[in-house]
Amino acid sequence: MSDAPIRIGVVTVSDRAFRGLYADQGGPGIEVELARILASPWQPVRRLVPDERPAIEDALCGLADGEACPLIVTTGGTGPAPRDVTPEATEAVCDRLLPGFGEVMRAASLRVVPTAILSRQIAGTRGRSLIVNLPGKPSAIADCLAAVFPAIPYCIDLIGGPRLETDPAVCVAFRPKGA
Repeated sequence: MSDAPIRIGVVTVSDRAFRGLYADQGGPGIEVELARILASPWQPVRRLVPDERPAIEDALCGLADGEACPLIVTTGGTGPAPRDVTPEATEAVCDRLLPGFGEVMRAASLRVVPTAILSRQIAGTRGRSLIVNLPGKPSAIADCLAAVFPAIPYCIDLIGGPRLETDPAVCVAFRPKGA
């Protein structure tokens, strides 16, 4: 077993943040939540890309294939606007989609805001990487991660990734007995 931190991909999809018109809040929001949730040593592998499918696809493939990140979390580009293409890019690079993630995240967000039904975030696997789309707003990131993270460590186990441990005071990861 290695003591090296687990590398987790954090991808911000935003034209304006990419061009430097405002500071990225989504990526740092993901990192704050992961720091709260995870007990395993980890380090972010950050990417900031514009709302363009080729750039998003390249970032996801690079993090999965080149950086071997077992978990890749995106923020932004999941709404109905014409330039919101993160779900399409994610679907294009995934081997398998996991529709339950999007369903649970929308249900959790719907308890907070009625516009959650406009969200199109999805999740899927690429090789030994789990890719999860999150909204762009830090409070929505927290709500969505809290809703799905109990299943993430076991999903990563199933696809052959490293064992992620959570802080049980924040998030109890579900694993079947003996897993």
